[in-house]
Amino acid sequence: MTESAFRVRAASLADLDALYALALQTGGGFTNLPPDREALAKRLERSDDCFQDRTPPEAGATYILVLEDLASRKVVGTATVFGEIGVEWPFYSYRKIRLSQTSVGLRKTLRSEVLHLVNDFDGCSEVGGLFLDAAWRRGGAGRLLARSRYLFIAQMRERFAERVVADLRGYQDEHGRSPFWDALGRHFFDMPFDEADRLNSVTGNQFIADLMPKYPIYTQLLPPEAQAVIGRTHPAGEPAYRLLMEEGFRDDGYVDIFDAGPTVHADIDTLKAVKDSRLATVTDVGGKADEAADSPFSLISSGRGGDFRATTGRLHLDAGGGCRLTKSLAHALHVDAGDEIRHVAF
Repeated sequence: MTESAFRVRAASLADLDALYALALQTGGGFTNLPPDREALAKRLERSDDCFQDRTPPEAGATYILVLEDLASRKVVGTATVFGEIGVEWPFYSYRKIRLSQTSVGLRKTLRSEVLHLVNDFDGCSEVGGLFLDAAWRRGGAGRLLARSRYLFIAQMRERFAERVVADLRGYQDEHGRSPFWDALGRHFFDMPFDEADRLNSVTGNQFIADLMPKYPIYTQLLPPEAQAVIGRTHPAGEPAYRLLMEEGFRDDGYVDIFDAGPTVHADIDTLKAVKDSRLATVTDVGGKADEAADSPFSLISSGRGGDFRATTGRLHLDAGGGCRLTKSLAHALHVDAGDEIRHVAF
């Protein structure tokens, strides 16, 4: 493999139809990609304002990225980066805590797992909304889309917090039912999971945070089916979870209050794509791809904000910190001689 068939770029208002088509494929429980045209349009408008610096950072910036096939220009995936969470409403999570209680008289020790409602991630950045059309899950496309978010952050490091979280979709069965919601949330809201899921996607989860019980929940009181899915990701999200772990995220027992999917976190500057990436100046465009055949296959990005682009290929690096790009790579990245790119091993 020499160059990718895909490119990641900033989303624009013209991508609404493509994103709506992707949203219809998610199968529910995908908060950041609601199958609602009006909600998606508002998200794209907000993202465009953030890309163009029309929204102050303290307002909680949202950046939507899309993955496109270079040959057809078809949008086949999307991902989102949030500058700061907990701005419009608190970011609630449950954290799993293990307790031990011992009765000397009975010579018995009781070990329990308790879910505590916490705001530990308020003020953090977030990566989310990663979804790829099933027909295009090949050729490293998902990995490109996922890892490009970290180069996007590295390119504008000043806009992001010290820590980043990722809130993964929780387990649902083949009928779209959430055992955790049925065991807990359903008792506090007069609505089925799919209706709560729709509201969560379109209006946010504040209504859940407002009405969910604030006291610790002993998981032994939940049905075994619900206990079994706490911290378990949706089957479609398992590859994304593995990529997050490879990048340097940690799973410390935080789960989503809605469906109990895992919420993982990391220090941004320790993420592989951030700490290992390097800048280089393009010194020449037009070299042949086979000239860099011995070079590592790299994730490469250019630009900031709305000008961000990312793809993969082999760079020919010289001793002076410069690099030569093929015409196709330079075209995908919208760069020419004298421009700067960021690269990291893919």
